Amino acid sequence: MKISKSFIPTLKEVPADAVIPSHILMLRSGMVRMLSAGIYSFLPLGYKVIKKITDIINDEMVAIGGQEFLLPALNPREIWESTGRVEAFGDTMFHLTSRDYVLAPTHEEIMTYHAKGAMKSYKDLPQIWYQIQTKFRNEARPRSGIIRGRQFLMKDAYSFDSSWEGLDESYAKHYKAYQNIFDRCGIEYFVVGASSGAMGGSKSEEFMVKSDAGEDTVAHCESCGYAANVEVAQSVINSIARSSESKDIYEISTPNIHSIDELCDFLKINEHETAKSRVYIFDEKPILVLMSGNDEVNETKLESLLGGEVRPAHPEELVAITGAEAGSIGPIGFKHRIIADNRLKDGNNLYSGANKTDFHIGGIDLQRDVENIEYSDLRTIESGEECTRCGKTLDVFKAIELGHIFKLGTKYSKAMGANFLNENGQANPLIMGSYGIGVDRVLACFIEQNYDEKGIVWKGELKPFDIQLLGLNMKKELVENTSEEIYELLKAEGYDVLFDDRRDAQAGFKFNDAELIGIPLQVVIGEKNLKEGLVEIKIRKTGERVLVEKNKLVEKLKELK
Repeated sequence: MKISKSFIPTLKEVPADAVIPSHILMLRSGMVRMLSAGIYSFLPLGYKVIKKITDIINDEMVAIGGQEFLLPALNPREIWESTGRVEAFGDTMFHLTSRDYVLAPTHEEIMTYHAKGAMKSYKDLPQIWYQIQTKFRNEARPRSGIIRGRQFLMKDAYSFDSSWEGLDESYAKHYKAYQNIFDRCGIEYFVVGASSGAMGGSKSEEFMVKSDAGEDTVAHCESCGYAANVEVAQSVINSIARSSESKDIYEISTPNIHSIDELCDFLKINEHETAKSRVYIFDEKPILVLMSGNDEVNETKLESLLGGEVRPAHPEELVAITGAEAGSIGPIGFKHRIIADNRLKDGNNLYSGANKTDFHIGGIDLQRDVENIEYSDLRTIESGEECTRCGKTLDVFKAIELGHIFKLGTKYSKAMGANFLNENGQANPLIMGSYGIGVDRVLACFIEQNYDEKGIVWKGELKPFDIQLLGLNMKKELVENTSEEIYELLKAEGYDVLFDDRRDAQAGFKFNDAELIGIPLQVVIGEKNLKEGLVEIKIRKTGERVLVEKNKLVEKLKELK
């Protein structure tokens, strides 16, 4: 492809709204352009790589028996209402003005709709269906370029089985297929245990890439390989020691004290002598959650425990429920359900709010003073805590989710009446799995792991071209003729070539563009070398330059490939 006849609008300056490397480099190299916040157009160079990713995905999905669909992004609202996910997605789902239709953020319901009635017998199973389709989510704060957008390209696959053992096999097939896909894409990744979230189901794992640009936080043990999203991650953490003698409870005036740190400074106590109170609303009822000191509530763990979504109580609700403002709430006298983190189990001589603004209570014995208290693992783990598997230190860091696989079970088939007849003629719900890959995220993650101060460094199957051919000073007849000759030769040899044939571009400009775009091998045609019968090959990753006789160019390229 000749650059003079192509649309690759490179940028010299870093766009003001771009922060992370992949976003900066995709804009500067002319791969994408932003249309609106979280909405990007893929230009020819970027779309060329996207198609390479989708080709790899198609290869590996077909290899496990996948059959490709193309489902509509415009969905009748009533189908989503049948599974309760209009409410579950809330404002994240795009609703059209007519209110009869929605833009699909995923396609569990639609696949189940097509499976219903079509798979009538166990003899029709198993099946693996998949598609690569545009999805829409109304992200409140789209960021990091294409990593977190409102419109994105996703591969989503669904398995249908007649038994739980069959689901295990389908899940294992997808796990291996995902490994093959990401290996072929040249991405360094790891797998973590995760929450199924709004998708539901049981077992769930995410394929992640470590990156400061990530929207997820994961815990990882380098020693034994344990990895989990912090939504579900656990660590070895000591419970608060119970004192041999419990004090009587007593009220303390604590004017203008609103945080654990302020309370500790005021009372000259340790944070682990306190029980922090948070009020959540679940199923329209209040629940008090107690945490030790500054430990943070892991809302995903709380939702898993309760079996549904929760939200923090609003300030006006706190006063109505407890009689106090935030910072003065506690378990004594709280008339609703109370759940404490395991770290507080049977703790005593604790300080917490008095349910009276600007007052706290000391001497609280959870065993003695709080009836029907429940305990569960509710805390968000932190870096430096011990691994539950090997006792070594856990690292907690940001990561980008590349893919997510779920065992859905019968969540959707039951809700939508998608049944099959087993060997005994009995009707049973289809047993499902769901398996997603963020296609454009694969592109962004590759760049996040493969760039330097000059630009992108392509390699492997995702490289948009095999070779970039640079004709320096194309106004010189010798350079122009030789460049055209080598361009045709390389194409005839089967190379995909990006030919910088621009006549008015200076050599420095061409070199900068070549480094920015990052094709693995550059062939440089200059008048000085040509007069000696030589051309230059530059290896983009290492910067190594090799002079080779013109008639031995192809031979040398084959050595370097």
